[in-house]
Amino acid sequence: MKKQFFALLLSVSFFRVLADEGMWLPFLLKQLNESDMKKNGCKLSAKDIYDVNNASLKDAIVHFGGGCTAEIISDKGLLLTNHHCGYSYVANHSSVDKDYLTQGFWAMNQSEEKTNPGLTATIIQRINDVTAQINAGVTDKLSEKQRDSVQQANSKQLIDAATKGTKFEAFVRPFFYGNQYILFVTLTYKDVRLVGSPPSFIGKFGGDTDNWVWPRHTGDFSVFRIYADKNNEPAEYSPDNVPYKPKKSLTISLKGVNEGDFTMVYGFPGRTQEYLFSDAVDITMNQSDPDRVALRDKRLTIMNRFMKANDTTRIAYASNYASIANYWKKWMGEMQGLKKFDAVNKKKEFEKKFLELLSSDPAEKEKFSTVFNEFHALYADYKVYQKQNDYLMECLLGINAFTAARAVEKLITTVKKYPVESAPKEMGRYYPDIEKFFKGYNKAMDKSICRTMLEAYAQGVEKKLRVPAIDSLFTANQNNYDVITDKIYNESVFVNKDKYLSALKSGDVKALETDIAYRLWKSIAAYYGTNVTPQSSAIDGKLLALYKQYVDKLTKVYKDKKFYPDANSTLRVAYGKVKPYKPRDGVVYTHFTTLDGMMEKEDPNNDDFIVFPKLKELHAKKDYGRFADKDGSLHISFIASNHTTGGNSGSPVLNAKGELIGTNYDRVWEGTMSDIMFNPEICRNIILDVHYTLFVIEKYAGAGYLINEMKIVQ
Repeated sequence: MKKQFFALLLSVSFFRVLADEGMWLPFLLKQLNESDMKKNGCKLSAKDIYDVNNASLKDAIVHFGGGCTAEIISDKGLLLTNHHCGYSYVANHSSVDKDYLTQGFWAMNQSEEKTNPGLTATIIQRINDVTAQINAGVTDKLSEKQRDSVQQANSKQLIDAATKGTKFEAFVRPFFYGNQYILFVTLTYKDVRLVGSPPSFIGKFGGDTDNWVWPRHTGDFSVFRIYADKNNEPAEYSPDNVPYKPKKSLTISLKGVNEGDFTMVYGFPGRTQEYLFSDAVDITMNQSDPDRVALRDKRLTIMNRFMKANDTTRIAYASNYASIANYWKKWMGEMQGLKKFDAVNKKKEFEKKFLELLSSDPAEKEKFSTVFNEFHALYADYKVYQKQNDYLMECLLGINAFTAARAVEKLITTVKKYPVESAPKEMGRYYPDIEKFFKGYNKAMDKSICRTMLEAYAQGVEKKLRVPAIDSLFTANQNNYDVITDKIYNESVFVNKDKYLSALKSGDVKALETDIAYRLWKSIAAYYGTNVTPQSSAIDGKLLALYKQYVDKLTKVYKDKKFYPDANSTLRVAYGKVKPYKPRDGVVYTHFTTLDGMMEKEDPNNDDFIVFPKLKELHAKKDYGRFADKDGSLHISFIASNHTTGGNSGSPVLNAKGELIGTNYDRVWEGTMSDIMFNPEICRNIILDVHYTLFVIEKYAGAGYLINEMKIVQ
């Protein structure tokens, strides 16, 4: 009895220390979080945050481009998000002559705002728990396939009922590994225009050096605008469209933040795995993250060398480089944090205590002992497939010739269904994509990456686990990667614009099918389709069934704990407080940074830390206007204990009254482990202070007319 009590005490304390943890569904705040939020200083009701029948904060939160978050900050549809979220769109409008990435871009009136085909802004209309409806007709007698079929049919009925006769869209997502199902009804706007973006020395200040770290001095923001038709409904781009009139736009506070202040992040976090079994954490920390980091490091080193040597290459590859570098550094921090936190052993200890808590019910203890043994066995097999999948995504598909071949596979399949004479027309649909790909294309860089990736594949993957066609290529050429690369890049049409377009214009399907890169890609796809994907998918299915049992039992054993579902790109609320932190012995960081610190970092010989003269002049004069702090400094960023992840980029950070005080843009390096385990001592999100955002818009960019649209309170 005493032993079981102490096991319970230890297990409950495992949860209890995670005070600021959680990504909560907004429609459940009333029953789960409202009282706790108010204890921590929140002045809002759950209905202020999420309400179906009346305007609430949810109506100002936007899923930006399907990957980031943005917030509506004016009654004319003005959007605020991160610089890195808008980066690819700014890059699309840039050239050597009009280098908006370096110099920045600001529309001085609405006619100068730039269109962005394909960019969307999605707003949640309502959220409902539909678990009972999804499981209607599901019984224990059904096979997995039959159960899935019934659930899919039920899901379709719910989606049809929610969207029929409207402009709404809807989707159903599983939560807690299929123990719960939620319906989301959305409205998507398709005319989203670029309004402004600061120069790179502000928007990317610190570059890769400062990415994922604190202290930070990055002005990571950009401004867009939603347009709608004359009825305020979603519409494709038209010059007749007008600025969207939102149900709700955020009020901006200039009061500033102090240590201990309540903060709330409202956005669309991408993916977390907080309930992972210890074996999975071990694979992530000791195999997958190290492999992915090493492979990306090789690609980035080559790209950096070529981009520094040529402005056209720099602009053409800027967005791609930033995307690769982002998670390269994130995975490094994640590994470091998990190791420092002794994550694998903590998971093992928790699992041990969990089984001890079941001692009073021998049948349940035996059942979950079996579940845990199955976890061990499945992950032992999965580890091999994980390495193969990591080398596919980060190594083989890091070679542009292969990614181009993969992209054209669908075209070839489609064209072969039509008469020969219609081939040129069908293939002509690819012209714009090809032209876009070769804009600024650097073949020498591409070849260098190919050569390096082929060698990395040979060294990192056991011979028996390699794609046979690639291994044969190695053998036939005595592992001479220069010869192999020359062969691919001399023969393939996919790395030669003229040959590629010529093949498309003539409808020459055979030239594409017999291409060396295409044949290699087909061999890669066939090997993975036979020897890797089915096996890893089968394991995934078995793991899902085990996690469903495990997490369901967790919620029953720890009845007093409020469980939150893993992030899956759906709307969530996270709350915490402004806090400093101590990442290492003898190191303590304050909760904010200032423009003074940015000037201290300035280094004209380092691209990551260049500062343009105008900002230095404003700093020298302390010309900060109403955006200065009470001590006369200009705050740039601050940190808080909100639980965030990828997808929260651009999320509004709100004070106790629901007023905008900043924009979420990063996490501290040591705390990136929060996707797997949350450590309240070091997990901090990094926030761009709204004072700096408005200062840059008004004082640096001279676009103060935009601030006149906003509702600002002191």
